[in-house]
Amino acid sequence: MERKKASDFPQELLDLFHEYQHGDITRRTFLDRAGKFAVGGLTVATIFESLKPNYAWAQQVPKDDPRIRATYETVTSPDGNGSIKGLFARPSNPSGKLPAVLVVHENRGLNPYIEDVARRFAVANFIAFAPDGLTSLGGYPGDDEKGGAMFRQVDGMKMLADFVASANWLKTRAESSGRFGVVGFCFGGGVSNNLAVRMPDLGAAAPFYGRQPSAEDAAKIKAPLLLHYAENDQGVNSGWPAFEAALKANGKTYQAFVYPGTQHGFHNDTTPRYDDSAAKLAWQRTIDFFNKNLRG
Repeated sequence: MERKKASDFPQELLDLFHEYQHGDITRRTFLDRAGKFAVGGLTVATIFESLKPNYAWAQQVPKDDPRIRATYETVTSPDGNGSIKGLFARPSNPSGKLPAVLVVHENRGLNPYIEDVARRFAVANFIAFAPDGLTSLGGYPGDDEKGGAMFRQVDGMKMLADFVASANWLKTRAESSGRFGVVGFCFGGGVSNNLAVRMPDLGAAAPFYGRQPSAEDAAKIKAPLLLHYAENDQGVNSGWPAFEAALKANGKTYQAFVYPGTQHGFHNDTTPRYDDSAAKLAWQRTIDFFNKNLRG
């Protein structure tokens, strides 16, 4: 199917799809409410297909790229769901011990886009682990819609404990320098903020359009933050003023960027919401941020 951009769709339709992706409305409700946009020979089914992820677009670093090694590993998580599986990526020929980055997925599990992000970090000379929060239900099912439905069945606090266990496993790997950071997207952005609250030894956190912690929790953050927000993302952005006030009041180190004209999910290169220039700028800022805070 031809690749479309967010600008090819009315904002109201993009917002409607956002509601569907986050489980606020069902697929049937989305299709019913999207009916008014089916004009000029365009069907609702075609609209739905054009908005869904196409994972063939996500592969920037092939699975067999000779620059990296990527394997699936299982981490024990006694305080969570018992164990969590994920993709562990590292350079093929590392020079010494390397900083580590935990990569936390959206609300659909470890899909091919997030696996590719982990491989991108390996190319950038980090070790990276992308855990699958759906492990206790058999793992990402190969379909985002099914993954989203499964996601709502997992105990949220246990899943968070699984991510903490993943971070602890990653930072103590033989390949690790002991310095570690976290990056996350959507749900994973919220997890990144949560880990900054819960893990005093976290070296850096770079959440993409993540829900913010309370002012009380913000006071506990020790890691520097790099916060990426989309301009057209009112649900997430509504929590930013209070979070920024708490960060300022407590003297925290942070940088925040709002990317003009972008949608929630602008870094995800499998959907029309992807914004090439914003995604590349945010990625370079993230790599520079981790290099600054996790090396040396």
